[in-house]
Amino acid sequence: MRATLYTDGGARGNPGPAAYAFVLEAEDGTVLDARGEAIGVATNNVAEYRALVAGLERAVEAGVHELEVVSDSELLVKQMRGEYKVKNRALQGLFLDASRHARRLDTVTYRHVRREHNELADRLVNEALDA
Repeated sequence: MRATLYTDGGARGNPGPAAYAFVLEAEDGTVLDARGEAIGVATNNVAEYRALVAGLERAVEAGVHELEVVSDSELLVKQMRGEYKVKNRALQGLFLDASRHARRLDTVTYRHVRREHNELADRLVNEALDA
C-alpha cells in the first residue's frame, strides 16, 4: 500500500509546552489515522521528530510499503534525507528511532512543504496544545 504521512510538531516557547501530530493518508485519500498528542515540555525540533516516529510506527502497523513523508520542518526533512548531520544530542536518539522504523518500509521519501500545505497536522498540534 502507498500512503502519505503528514507530520507536525510545535512548542509554545522553545522549549515550552509541546505537542506533535500526524495524519496518515492512503493513496486514495482515505485517512487511515490522524492524531495529536501533548508531550510536555520540549523544543519544536523534538516535537517534529516525535511526530515522525509516531507516524512511521503507525505506517508500519497499517501495512504501508511506500510512504511519502510531508513535513514543514526543513531541518527534519534534510536530516532524514542525509543532507544535514544530526548534531543535537536531543535529536540523535529520535533520528535513530525514525530511521529504524523507516527501514521497515520498502520506500520512504521526504518532502518539505510550507506550513499552509500541512493544515490538518498543524491544526491537530494546536488542538493538543490547547487541550
